[in-house]
Amino acid sequence: MNIYVGNLSYDMTEKQLEELFAEFGEVTSARIITDRDTGRPKGFGFVEMADKAAAESAISALDGREVGGRDIRVNEARPREDRPRNAGPRRPPRY
Repeated sequence: MNIYVGNLSYDMTEKQLEELFAEFGEVTSARIITDRDTGRPKGFGFVEMADKAAAESAISALDGREVGGRDIRVNEARPREDRPRNAGPRRPPRY
């Protein structure tokens, strides 16, 4: 199960995120999303857990918990919707 984790401290590492969820079950991956241009964390990430029951337990236990001085938001990640690539502003056709 893929889990969204928001309102993370900008100092949190992926290892710390993994350890936070590991007390509930096996974590298959933990990623903190970073800005493409600056490389700085954006304050949210995703955790994947092998067992759905363990993931649901982690969600209910961690949502709203203070971690690193911030109340984190934890819920099941929604599928990423297909988004068109930014092609820039639309221009009127030339005749």
